[in-house]
Amino acid sequence: MAFNLFSIYKRHLVVWIRLMVIGLPIFLFSLTISAQNDPYKSFVEGFVKKRDTSGGTVAKKFRDYRRDTLKMQMLIEISAKNNYLPGQIYGHNALGYYFRDKSHYKRAIENHKKAIKLSEELNNDSQKIRALNGMGVVYRRMDAVRSALDYHQQALTIAEKIENKSNEIKYSTAVSLNSIGNIYISLKQYDLAEAEFLKAMVYERELDNKLGLAINFQNIGYCYEQRRIFDEALTNYRKSMGYNKEINSKLGKAICNNSIGQVYLKQDNAEEALKLISPTIDEFKELGDHFYIAIATINTGWAYTELGDYTKAEEYLKEGLRVSQKHGLQTMTAEAYHRLSRLMEKQQRYNSALQYNKYYQEEEGKVLNENNSRYISDLLIKYESDKQKAKIELLEKENEIVKIKLSQNQRIFLYGSLLFLMVAISTFLLYRQRKLEHQKRLLTIEQKLLRTQMNPHFIFNSLLSIKIYMLNNDRDSAVEYLNKFSKLVRTILATSLEKEISLKEELETMKLYVNIENIRLNNEVNYEVNVDKNIALENVKIPSLTLQPFIENALWHGLSAKDGKKSLKLNVSKEEENFIEISIIDNGIGRQNTVKIKDGIENRKSIGINLTKERLRNFFRHFKNMHSLSILDLFDDAQQPTGTKVVLRIPMK
Repeated sequence: MAFNLFSIYKRHLVVWIRLMVIGLPIFLFSLTISAQNDPYKSFVEGFVKKRDTSGGTVAKKFRDYRRDTLKMQMLIEISAKNNYLPGQIYGHNALGYYFRDKSHYKRAIENHKKAIKLSEELNNDSQKIRALNGMGVVYRRMDAVRSALDYHQQALTIAEKIENKSNEIKYSTAVSLNSIGNIYISLKQYDLAEAEFLKAMVYERELDNKLGLAINFQNIGYCYEQRRIFDEALTNYRKSMGYNKEINSKLGKAICNNSIGQVYLKQDNAEEALKLISPTIDEFKELGDHFYIAIATINTGWAYTELGDYTKAEEYLKEGLRVSQKHGLQTMTAEAYHRLSRLMEKQQRYNSALQYNKYYQEEEGKVLNENNSRYISDLLIKYESDKQKAKIELLEKENEIVKIKLSQNQRIFLYGSLLFLMVAISTFLLYRQRKLEHQKRLLTIEQKLLRTQMNPHFIFNSLLSIKIYMLNNDRDSAVEYLNKFSKLVRTILATSLEKEISLKEELETMKLYVNIENIRLNNEVNYEVNVDKNIALENVKIPSLTLQPFIENALWHGLSAKDGKKSLKLNVSKEEENFIEISIIDNGIGRQNTVKIKDGIENRKSIGINLTKERLRNFFRHFKNMHSLSILDLFDDAQQPTGTKVVLRIPMK
């Protein structure tokens, strides 16, 4: 029986081998014929042979295939074989966008780097700008602010040098501005971000680019949402939705629904929020965009938390956390921890709530500190580089002036020697005329020197507090002011990592801060600090930058709108044995008048004061005595406002 079974298996094996011997060549031949008859391959080969050097033409021809990685890889291979650089550049950029949206950031960076290198070989600014922007967006998704800013600024610098911008350059410029706006968002600079988005929309409207308009309205809505101006946020989100519906963008519509739902959550309308947000999870999964999958999943968990369905809430929040951690989404990881902490708190699971809150603080602090540190460091390095460049240009201009003077003197000497006896009057008039022309030329060069000295222009856009410095003709003062700003930045970065600092350090920081801000107020404010001699400031501990929001309010809301003498006093006294009293007194226009003219002044909300109050409560909660904070309006005998007084009483350990 075993022998017969073996014989059967043997016969089947022989038949199978014969079929393979006969069938394999036929199969391979059919694949060859299929490849030869592949219409897409023929289309690519025919297009490459035409060797069209316009990047716009390549984009039009292959736009419908840009999400197909196999077709893009074929375009790259055929273009490389024929040394056709525009095809390779487009293919690598398309793969970069695809892998970015799938959160495969390493592969996205590899493709964009190849596109940058090839565009440099081709010497094509338009293609290089697109590749640089692509790199910037990838790094922004990774929360690598410094690298993202560097690539977008490179792209913007190239674009700004082009005088007659093509539509393709305008599009790339809009992308750069939009991306820089998103970097400002990551730094929580929402006013600056909105300004960049509005600049981008100018180009988008010129191009009638509905997708670009949809993206920028979405981003402006987010800026309003973060500033808790919810009506304006919803208005902009709905405008974005209108454009997304017009172009039938599935991704755009899902993003808008998720954003509108997030506003509803903040307005305590969780039921309507859930209806909008929950379906977007599957839509984002279908698109394979892990960044938005994480956002939608976390927001769904948030909605279930508000609705009291804690089981589903925990399920969605942990899934959002898993996706964020897996794909290195640092900001979304922090948000997931934050929402889990709130969920645990609602369930009275306080140990878990504290643990999640600790994770949240660590992640959030890591993002903000790293982003701001990198950002400030990057700007200062760029400033120093630009300053050195300005010095070189200054020396070149001075050398040109010396040459002009030398040349002029030589002419004067020659004309005087040859024509003095014969045509003295004519020589004098000619000399006078040439001297006037020479003075005019010198004046023009000196004006150019001044403009060069006052550059770089990014000081105005980025280093907000010292923009007034570069408008001053005194270079030494400008350097002094920048040094003060740098010292303040270093102090803030150093003290932000400390739980507490001495009152002496706080007063020194505030003195530096007031000096810098006073420059923007034309040094009109008389700042005075009075400290009781029996107080050892080194032994008094407070949270860092506690006094800054109150001093800022005094400067910008009380004193900036006041005419005449402006005074700001900071007094430190020991009225009771166990308490130190700190008072900040200004002779400004008072809070009542500030409210009346609030539409005419800069919009500076008191978020910092609310945060300071919370920090003080947390800092002093274990002290034997509690602190107190009061803000008093000052009036004269006629009940007219004469300023504001902030009194902070802090207990001693």
